[in-house]
Amino acid sequence: MKYFITGATGFIGERVAQHLVKAGHEVVALVRSPHKAKYLAALGVTIAEGDITVRSSMIAPMTGVDGVFHLAAWYKVGVKGKSPAQRINVEGTRNVLELMRDLQIPRGVYTSSLAVFSNTQRKMVDETYRFDGDHLSVYDRTKWEAHYEVAEPMMRAGLPLVIVQPGAVYGPGDKSMIAETFTQFLKGRLPMLPKETAFCWAHVDDVAQGHILAMEKGRPGQSYIIAGSCHTLEETFEIVAKIAGKKAPRIRVGPPVLRGMAALMGVVEKALPLPPSYTSESLRVTAGSTYLGDNSKARRELGYAPRPLEEGLRETIMHLMNELGMSG
Repeated sequence: MKYFITGATGFIGERVAQHLVKAGHEVVALVRSPHKAKYLAALGVTIAEGDITVRSSMIAPMTGVDGVFHLAAWYKVGVKGKSPAQRINVEGTRNVLELMRDLQIPRGVYTSSLAVFSNTQRKMVDETYRFDGDHLSVYDRTKWEAHYEVAEPMMRAGLPLVIVQPGAVYGPGDKSMIAETFTQFLKGRLPMLPKETAFCWAHVDDVAQGHILAMEKGRPGQSYIIAGSCHTLEETFEIVAKIAGKKAPRIRVGPPVLRGMAALMGVVEKALPLPPSYTSESLRVTAGSTYLGDNSKARRELGYAPRPLEEGLRETIMHLMNELGMSG
């Protein structure tokens, strides 16, 4: 089979490409900067220079493929410049899916997120859940718009698309805020943890495999949560601390304090630049929020089977410690 991938130089997308090549498929990857895709090229991936915000750049590499994986997204939280979010997450998705329709590509998988559900208020929700309130971040809002106002209407109109929804994704090679937080802990620079904040954690290779299972087995027009087991940040860092042979941060901060800090930082950041993790947006996201989704449907229909959190974290933390020159 021949597959077209957007976001193949990203954390999840690169693993999807690796898994596809290993399985003997032909892969075409759309990248904005080909020099950043040398690893993919070495695997045998065909590199096509282009941008999802420029529809014409995708016509040639998408023509004649058997399936499309659309993973490219703007996913930053707490940064000052948010203007790319709408252009990439919403309009870029529209470009990819409309072109998939126009070229009559028979299968597609779009990477949404549990973030479209926003704070689930400690409830474990499934694919039928819908949130229609104010979102905690620009990322959450634009992914919601792409999911509900672009992808779902096109599926109802007959587009043979499957949506997958990861939660918190971790693993070796991660460059996100998750990996940065693990690194700060290992360096002894993480003094506190938020109470009650919880995510559903899945190893990047399991999430990549979830994408491929969705392409091969997913029912067109359906969404599948491909998150892993759900744990609070406190529980997660107790596991990390055990693996690293360190003590978890002793200071735990409750949601009311973090919400108060978020309001304060909302004033401060108008006058002074702040690190992303201390902005009002980041503090809102971690103020007791829970991004929880039930993966039962993906397990049942796709055969999705993410590894236990401790198993995946052990590989991840040992990799980070090795990079930092720490003995494990």
